Amino acid sequence: MAKPHASPFLHHHYHKVLLFSRPSSSSCFHPNKPLLYLPSSLEFPLRDRKCSYQVTRVTTAPVERAAPTPPEPDDFLSEIARLKALRSKLAVSREMQHKDAVVNADPRVHRFFTENRGGFAEVLGSIGLTSSEMFVVKCLVAAGQEHAFSLGYEEAFVEREESSARSSMKNALYALVEMIERFDVNSNDVEGRREHGLALSAEEVGHLRKFLKFLEEIEQFYDCIGGIIGYQIMVLELLQQATRRQITNRSHFVEESLDGQYLEIHLPNVLDLTQKKEYASQAALWGIEGLPDLGEIYPLGGAADRLGLVDPETGECLPAALLNYCGQTLLEGLIRGLLAREFLYFKLFGKQCITPVAIMTSPAKNNHEHVTSLCRRLGWFGRGQSNFLLFEQPLVPAVRADDGKWIISEPFVPVSKPGGHGVIWKLAYDKGVFDWFYAHGRKGATVRQVSNVVAATDLTLLALAGIGLRHQKKLGFASCKRNSGATEGINVLMEKKNLDGKWEYGISCIEYTEFDKFGISGKPLSSNGLQADFPANTNILYVDLLSAELVGARNNAKSLPNMVLNTKKQIEYVNQYGDFQSVSGGRLECTMQNIADYFSNAFSSRCYDSIEDKLDTFIVYNERRRVTSSAKKKRKNASAELHQTPDGALLDVLRNAYDLLTQCDIELPKIGDNDKYVDSPPPYLIFLHPALGPLWEVSRQKFSGGSISKCSELQLEIAEFSWSNVEVDGSLIIRAENAMGSTRIDENEEPILQYGQRCGKCKLHNVKVVNRGIDWNCEANVYWKHEVCRLETCKIVLHGNAEFEAVNVTIQGGHVFEVPDSHRLKITPGNSGLNIDLEPIKQELMETGTWYWKYQLKGTHVQIEQAEPSYFIQTRT
Repeated sequence: MAKPHASPFLHHHYHKVLLFSRPSSSSCFHPNKPLLYLPSSLEFPLRDRKCSYQVTRVTTAPVERAAPTPPEPDDFLSEIARLKALRSKLAVSREMQHKDAVVNADPRVHRFFTENRGGFAEVLGSIGLTSSEMFVVKCLVAAGQEHAFSLGYEEAFVEREESSARSSMKNALYALVEMIERFDVNSNDVEGRREHGLALSAEEVGHLRKFLKFLEEIEQFYDCIGGIIGYQIMVLELLQQATRRQITNRSHFVEESLDGQYLEIHLPNVLDLTQKKEYASQAALWGIEGLPDLGEIYPLGGAADRLGLVDPETGECLPAALLNYCGQTLLEGLIRGLLAREFLYFKLFGKQCITPVAIMTSPAKNNHEHVTSLCRRLGWFGRGQSNFLLFEQPLVPAVRADDGKWIISEPFVPVSKPGGHGVIWKLAYDKGVFDWFYAHGRKGATVRQVSNVVAATDLTLLALAGIGLRHQKKLGFASCKRNSGATEGINVLMEKKNLDGKWEYGISCIEYTEFDKFGISGKPLSSNGLQADFPANTNILYVDLLSAELVGARNNAKSLPNMVLNTKKQIEYVNQYGDFQSVSGGRLECTMQNIADYFSNAFSSRCYDSIEDKLDTFIVYNERRRVTSSAKKKRKNASAELHQTPDGALLDVLRNAYDLLTQCDIELPKIGDNDKYVDSPPPYLIFLHPALGPLWEVSRQKFSGGSISKCSELQLEIAEFSWSNVEVDGSLIIRAENAMGSTRIDENEEPILQYGQRCGKCKLHNVKVVNRGIDWNCEANVYWKHEVCRLETCKIVLHGNAEFEAVNVTIQGGHVFEVPDSHRLKITPGNSGLNIDLEPIKQELMETGTWYWKYQLKGTHVQIEQAEPSYFIQTRT
């Protein structure tokens, strides 16, 4: 089959351009000096400064140029002009009948449906297409994507070949119509239709139906930009902008000025949690107190192709949420962190708080079905199904970088991907997510992605939410130092002068895919590179729900923040003949964090001093490994690059454990740089349940003294735990079946976790654990999954509200201590080894146990102390 010819499209379109210039070696840096600068056409005074940067001036206004040479019918200019005219006519047509008449009048649609014997519309109508399905088919044809209907019959194309009078694309369309006309639509005898070689198989009909649904979803979701027509306009405009940037010499870009607005980008001031520790504690406390006002939002709809996750039994591609990481799926890790924050709230205030969780899924890799199935299998994590809302984002077509044509793997089967996490705001509005949060009494929400395994470490997330709630901010970023080589954006302070003469300021971000557009180098950081000064955008957000809803409700392109078309990656797929294909292309995406661009604050005059305290947007800043470390791409064989892989993220988890435990006077080897572990395992494995804190100042009060030797393993799946002078040389695993409370069945017959004292408890005082532990030479070990071979281990399993206590003993070799529900096992030194005493817990102590941690506030800090019920003290005496 002749392949459609890709005409060289040329398109003139306006887009903001920012230029980047480094200072000379003699320059010094001033925190208020803009690094990127776009001046006004009118000269305005600037305050004298000691430091200066060489800047290149450009305008963001549309630039009128001389009329180009009349373009060919299929070039970008005429195509966009035609589609914009069509979109304008459709926008004022309210009824489907009127819309249908408008699209029928489009020349391309007219040719496609009328210049064929029998009429293509008649054939489609005879196979049961609804009016809305027919409409999206016509819109697709109008958008220039007729090749999506090609059935691939070469002989039909040959019959329609008429030298150069028709293009190869038009030949394909005529061939399709001829095949459909020869199709006996009234016959149920497929084999009879096959005699002509023109029948649609049941599989093809299924593909067609799915394709029509796909088109309807695009038409509906992207209605704010004009549906399918608007989608293709945006694609062509972004491709043209990319072409202009490639051919433009930015250093000699002519300064032209009309009535545009001008922009400067500054380094933002941040709230550094590592420096302002008292305020950080206060902010975290605000976050704990504010949990009843907070929801959580998880954008899980990405394709996660770089992770390469596959079901080992079925070979099915799986979404990132199902990655088995450190013994549980990534989604379970998110929920465990949330449970820990709610448990802390209960321990402080004695109230049950269940946070509603909204999860954005997608059809990619059966993401929606897999996530839903996981939640059901785990009993909705003991939170009840009513506290979860899963909403599915639509897929969008991948397009070729050279001509904007949709990539089709076989007839009616477009190559499609999720449209970026930025669709979340409009989608949440369309699906009623905001109303759902309001029904749960929520005002704000924290947003985090599933691949980031450290975002809930210590106080970062709580401080972020606390500041947002306390000061009624619209949006907050959790940020950190940007890492060399990371595929991540940067946070910036935007300064704009508007047409009305007012100045706007706001914290925002620039995605790494947009660095070229803003003139920022995406190369690895250098010691003197200005890029290193910008904090990293980590996609950890606090958002005011009402403010986000107002953006999602806008019936225009602003409900889809920062639409981009990243064509730097190859689109890989298998065509209908089973051949592997790789083409340069991309898909229309938008970024959720750029909702910040709509939360800027206006001032009557330019602000030279620190402005961040007056803004509706803000940044909290912490150590990088306590903010972001992602398991987002599979480590390649023999690769020395561990960054953003599960292997590298594990090292950051262990570094955090080192930081916490060494503050408790526990000795353990320090973890080196990643390159030391490219060909060797980590020095030890330490996994701590987040409910031990989650604030480190709480965790530190549960540990005191001791050591953890190299090549040891410590896993604590427990919250009520006391460690005093414990030495681990080998493997120690403690698992409480009820780590934070017990499960009850609610009125809907769902299991609900009831936070409380009725949970497993463990005390280890002056204890040595010595065994052979993990077999570190076993080639089957996968450390980041916590799948390891053990030679010996000391394992303590607590059922229900069971308790374990060991005092002044050495536990040598492999042991399993399994304590039944409502029992207490105590180990002490004996004459010939260990003295093991198992006894039932008195009925009067069932709720509290023989001891528990009592939490209380002292100013802005949480203090805990061991408490024993008076009844237990009396009976023990």
